[in-house]
Amino acid sequence: MKYTITQFRKDFPDDGACLEYLLKNRFPNLKCPLCSKTSFYKVKNTKKFSCSCGHIISPTANTIFHKSATSLTDWFFAIYLFSNSKNGVSSNELQRHLGCTYKTAWRIGHKIRSLMKQESGKLSGIVESDETYIGGRANQANKRKDKGIVMAMVQRKGNVKSVHIEDASTSSMLKVLRENVKFGSRVISDDHSAYKGNKVLRIGMFHSTIKHSKKEYVRGNVYTNTVEGFFSQFKRSLDGTYHSVSLKHLQSYADEFSFRYNHRSACFYELLYRLCGQQGLRGKRIEIFQGARVS
Repeated sequence: MKYTITQFRKDFPDDGACLEYLLKNRFPNLKCPLCSKTSFYKVKNTKKFSCSCGHIISPTANTIFHKSATSLTDWFFAIYLFSNSKNGVSSNELQRHLGCTYKTAWRIGHKIRSLMKQESGKLSGIVESDETYIGGRANQANKRKDKGIVMAMVQRKGNVKSVHIEDASTSSMLKVLRENVKFGSRVISDDHSAYKGNKVLRIGMFHSTIKHSKKEYVRGNVYTNTVEGFFSQFKRSLDGTYHSVSLKHLQSYADEFSFRYNHRSACFYELLYRLCGQQGLRGKRIEIFQGARVS
């Protein structure tokens, strides 16, 4: 489901169209709580709408736009960039596109990432599991010192979940599996010591191991190529676009790339659905006011 820049410019040509989109989709059955009227007019030079009785609503309240002086057109364009970029969008790139300060671009980027948080459902069926080390400074004594660890689980022909963990211990990794994979699923991993023995079986999941330490990479349908493909894109993008990320924000970047993987056919629509919080928007064509506009 492609959404092109031509379509974006047609749907959101100015701040008025963006504001009306928020009004219609955040309040689909708008009715004044005081007088029950359904007609509202825009308050001049504000992002608010008022009923004739004086009741005021703000479509931007309690959203990522709350109390922001940045134009809605710039916000929506930034959302479009995030949805269409496979490798992410750096703050410097946003700064160049929007003509704003670096501080503003950084804030916009992190606000958009807050819409990309991973959903709570669990993976099932055949699930590949792996972990990788991100960033930090290597030294002779400990090449993994100061690095962040991200554990990812990918359901075959399904979604991915990625979690920033404190360490690669058995307790940490099995805890993540319990929280993100359904009981009775089949977990496929490499021969990391955290999975050895019957540890995965004890938490209610079947387990198969591919022995990378012995240069074994595929054995029938036992492999971890899918999750490694996710990590390949994730790490390439971090290195090429963001260059480095702090451990404090590593989970939000993991959420960002998991979101893109899970919603690659309808990223922009899904972001607008989350922005407006309306189930009816999920995966559907953009709808804005045509003809008569709220005055």
